[in-house]
Amino acid sequence: MSFIKKILSLFKNIHFQSLLGNGVMAVFGMVTIAVLYRALSVREIGIYVFFTTILALIDTLRSGFLTTSFVKFYSGTSESMAREVAGSAWCLALIITAGSIVLNLLTFFLSSYISNEGMILFLKYFSLISLATLPSFMANLIVQGDKRFDRLLWLRLINQVLFTGTVITLTLLNKSTLTSIIITYILSNLAASLAVMFLGWTRIGSVRNVTKKTFLELFHFGKYSMGTNVSSNLFKVTDTFFINFFLGPSALAVYNLGGRLIQIVEIPLLSFAASGMPSLAGYYNNNQKEEMMHVMKKMVGMLSIVIVIIAILSIIFAEPVILLIGGEKYIHTEAPNLFRIFMSICILYPADRFFALTLDVIHKPKINFYKILVMLAVNLLADYIGLRFFKSVYSIAIANVFPILTAVIIAYNPLNKYSKFGFWNIYVIGYRELILLIKQVTATLLNKEKAIKD
Repeated sequence: MSFIKKILSLFKNIHFQSLLGNGVMAVFGMVTIAVLYRALSVREIGIYVFFTTILALIDTLRSGFLTTSFVKFYSGTSESMAREVAGSAWCLALIITAGSIVLNLLTFFLSSYISNEGMILFLKYFSLISLATLPSFMANLIVQGDKRFDRLLWLRLINQVLFTGTVITLTLLNKSTLTSIIITYILSNLAASLAVMFLGWTRIGSVRNVTKKTFLELFHFGKYSMGTNVSSNLFKVTDTFFINFFLGPSALAVYNLGGRLIQIVEIPLLSFAASGMPSLAGYYNNNQKEEMMHVMKKMVGMLSIVIVIIAILSIIFAEPVILLIGGEKYIHTEAPNLFRIFMSICILYPADRFFALTLDVIHKPKINFYKILVMLAVNLLADYIGLRFFKSVYSIAIANVFPILTAVIIAYNPLNKYSKFGFWNIYVIGYRELILLIKQVTATLLNKEKAIKD
């Protein structure tokens, strides 16, 4: 096998494909943010951040209702069952999108009575965005359930290349405004949706295979996973609201820049969560309990160790990173220290994310839902105390550690009852698996054919 063929073989690994897809998206996202932070004023960036935060919360209704439940019931099933799940998911997505349009029609005229610019933009455009993103959202679910992360990469590339390219063009022409950026976002998503429908990745024809039984299964499971996702998203929303209304849009722009860069951690985390979810669901659906738990522990341990390394480097090089992304006007603000705080907290993210995914897989979404409610209460209290006594964006950033710790503690107990495991042993397993992975990759690249025991 040639060296080039060995390199190409890595691209067949679903975890690598997912990582590559999220990595490419993150790079384009960072380029877009870097352009916007230079093209718009600090205040305008704060308004844009507020708009996108509210939009993300509403979009979570759809993604939260369908993503986990779809992958759970779709992965590892027969073709006939897969068609039923896809058709039922399409029906749910259409109902949710129709609800968004009706809600937008009712609230559109309220925009003339509202003074907050971010909220005005949201009331004007969120139903158009829901429509434009629907086919690409469904294609995202289908290719994830099919473990076709190569297609997921192309889907994201179509969208992000168009959006980033247009934003750069508008900036070079001095035409960048909040409205033009939002319209660009809508059109790029619409183009991506039309492309995946033409390619046949949406399985929209499966709508005729919908069954009441499967529809209700997705609905009843989704109402808890949706509640979990919406409640989880509320953490960012509450932080955004507190800063926007108590400290102002400019403070929100600085806070967002420091927090935005945790994508450095979210790239591997989201990638392995997306590719690991079908594996967890597949093992559970085939009654392979020990294999499922090993995947969970391996993912948490490996990712945590990698994030520790990333966090250390981020703490050391915070100023150059902020200078590169935000520009000189942000280098002497709180952004570098906020970046350090967020990256330190990120070490707990893998345990939180994969504990939650595993609880969903073993049919315990209620625990996740109630856990999130407790986390939300903790977050609100921590934000209030932080602003009440310190009146600083630092206090909001530090407050983020308390709900994450709460989540890990609450989720650990039911998982440990389901299958006994020591918490710290997760990191031992992760270290061993990481060393094994390094040896395997090294052996492949250096043409060493020796067998490495699992």
